[in-house]
Amino acid sequence: MIQPDDRVLLGLSGGKDSLSLLHILLHFQRHAPISFEVGVVTVDPQSDAYDPSPLIPYLKQLEVPYFYRSEPILTLADKHMDNKSFCAFCSRMKRGIMYSTARTENYNVLALAQHLDDLAESFLMSAFHGGRLNTMKAHYLIDAGDLRVIRPLVYARERQTRAFAENSQLPIIPENCPACFDMPTQRFYFKDLLNKEESNNPAVYKSLLSAMRPLMKKSMPNFSSPQSAAENSSL
Repeated sequence: MIQPDDRVLLGLSGGKDSLSLLHILLHFQRHAPISFEVGVVTVDPQSDAYDPSPLIPYLKQLEVPYFYRSEPILTLADKHMDNKSFCAFCSRMKRGIMYSTARTENYNVLALAQHLDDLAESFLMSAFHGGRLNTMKAHYLIDAGDLRVIRPLVYARERQTRAFAENSQLPIIPENCPACFDMPTQRFYFKDLLNKEESNNPAVYKSLLSAMRPLMKKSMPNFSSPQSAAENSSL
């Protein structure tokens, strides 16, 4: 996913997943046989329930280039949201801000921290509510052709990022999704559904990964997937 001389911009919410990915990227930056740069961007949606500002001194301490973007996404949602999905509106807004930051600051790769649990939930949501077999891509070139998006944690489980964040005592920002402050979401429903299914069928995520693998791929130059052994070891 990361190629020599890439400039990788990580989307950091302050949750356990993105903080874990930050430290994974910094580890590989120090030890990988290729050279690449890492920067970080946080999009603050200006919600009273979410304050990511403690990340500012934390990233300064890590000496990582940091771009803090504060935008009134909640206010814009009230005025312009054309459907019932706040999550979709917020995701589009944040993605646009991250793309803009990457271009302005000369980064060619955007790293996002979704894991296998996220992909499985998206897969079920798409099938149940959209009538389509779809999930998040692991590595792709955006339509404009100037940025690659990577999701290095697609074979990792949420329990692994949680354990890493807790053991490393990372400064997690609580309630980092504004859509969850006042109402349950479809994603929470499917998360609970999958948790119940996994208690009866421990191999459910392994099966879902097999079903989703063709949907996760998109033709990319010089891109090869992690080997199956690495995939299966993370389940």
